[in-house]
Amino acid sequence: MILTVNVGNTHISIGGYQDDQRVFNARLRTNLQCSSDEYAIKLMDLLRLYEVPRSRLNGAIISSVVPALTGVMLVALNKLAHMKVLTLGPGLKSGLNICIENPTQLGGELLGGGVAALALAEPPLLVISADTAITMVGINRKRQLVGGVILPGPQVSMAALVRGTAQLPQVDLHARPKSVLGSNTAACLQAGSVLGTAAMLDGLIARFRAELGDDLTVISTGTLSAAVRESCVTEIHHEPGLILDGLYAIWQRNSR
Repeated sequence: MILTVNVGNTHISIGGYQDDQRVFNARLRTNLQCSSDEYAIKLMDLLRLYEVPRSRLNGAIISSVVPALTGVMLVALNKLAHMKVLTLGPGLKSGLNICIENPTQLGGELLGGGVAALALAEPPLLVISADTAITMVGINRKRQLVGGVILPGPQVSMAALVRGTAQLPQVDLHARPKSVLGSNTAACLQAGSVLGTAAMLDGLIARFRAELGDDLTVISTGTLSAAVRESCVTEIHHEPGLILDGLYAIWQRNSR
């Protein structure tokens, strides 16, 4: 079995692949205070949960946008089993041509998402990855990743708004508002955040479409809520395991 690990600012996504099939898909909360031993224990608990013996592990690949946890997770993975562990970065072949000013600045989750998206649909493509931030990257007809945008996720925006005001409550951002005409404070906040994020995404997608082509396919992954996706005018294909699938494809390309 091959483990794929994507360390994000809020969550750590973990996938297990056996015979080219994803056997499980799990998520842990990112915690900078955890030691390698603590993460090793969490990983062992996940393996027990999905009834995967450690003896079946024969490789892993890790992508991380949290440098402080990259080494910690590498050590934790090596404590699970004696196996080859790859770290996504310069030197690994992905099959995706990265055409931005500094390719080393591209987050591993975006590279993984782009690789997996190309296996699902023909370009041009727009890949949306949502965690603490929402990142959108475009892939042109030549299968080149040519750039994108970064914006705050709705949870971050809502937390900042509530923190900076005296009487605004936290609201559920996973419920789809019935109307833009909120009749109380909570409903107004919910509509503003969910519908506002959806409108912002629609506007940005229209700009990507103008540059990449009218036949642009939009694929999302991560924590972008169904309420936001369903409130968008644009059709968005959601693939929860997109990044993990991409990491597994990169593992295969580099382990031969």
